[in-house]
Amino acid sequence: MLSKEKLLRINQLAKKSKEQGLTQEEAKEQSKLRSEYLKAFRSSMKQTIENVRIFDEEGTEVTPNKLREIQTKKKLH
Repeated sequence: MLSKEKLLRINQLAKKSKEQGLTQEEAKEQSKLRSEYLKAFRSSMKQTIENVRIFDEEGTEVTPNKLREIQTKKKLH
């Protein structure tokens, strides 16, 4: 995940953008920080999904085969 400083800076730039607009340098910085944030978010979400196991009401595992293959390959379960 991104550092607290980078998240704070993203929020500062978003607020400034709404209130008065950004300079060209600030807009580039904002774009770069947003890209970093999205990359970190997607990576985290992918890891979360890859670790999910699904069970029905009877306790039988019904995790999709494609996900099981990924989990087996990465030795997660």
